[in-house]
Amino acid sequence: MRISHWLAGALALASTQIAHADARADLTVFTRGLKSLQGGFSQEVYDTKGHLKQSSSGRVSLATPRQFRWEYVKPYRQLVIADGKTVWIYEPDLQQVSKRPQGPEEQNSPLAILVDPARLDHDYIVTDGGTSAGMNWLGIAPRSKADSNFQSARIGFKDGQLSQIVVTDPLGQRTQMYFALWQRNLALPATTFGFTVPKGVDVIGD
Repeated sequence: MRISHWLAGALALASTQIAHADARADLTVFTRGLKSLQGGFSQEVYDTKGHLKQSSSGRVSLATPRQFRWEYVKPYRQLVIADGKTVWIYEPDLQQVSKRPQGPEEQNSPLAILVDPARLDHDYIVTDGGTSAGMNWLGIAPRSKADSNFQSARIGFKDGQLSQIVVTDPLGQRTQMYFALWQRNLALPATTFGFTVPKGVDVIGD
């Protein structure tokens, strides 16, 4: 895509446990009864030296159990749709779309725990991320590295809402995603997660 310490002593231990409980409670409340979710996002990608490589923004939609839609609007348009069977990546400027079977990479995305939170402790090592910048944080790392496209992630909740996800990939590149204006359990039309190849557009992939 063009584009996700423990302190010694009884008092410190108690404080980290409370923060962890708060973040887990935020996640539990945020995902309870969740069927669909839609909101705005901005994204920043940093290289291994911490230099900003690219930034973008747009809208994201997701629905249980395996449907995602990332619609990048700025600085250029790009559409990424996972319809439950196939992943489509459409680049209007290039008049090109690529497709591939939807597989473990999408299933093991940090966003997947929003639509299937029961997998959290089974599939991930969960750590306390503490509290900073007014947010409660959870740290997660996949138990199986083989099928994962990220090394670790931090998930931040503010005022009970998912606010940020920070993902580090296996090469050490960092992607920071900021979310806003969430709308829950909308009756999203079927076309939200469907894709029809426009006339004249080249298709790459199976």
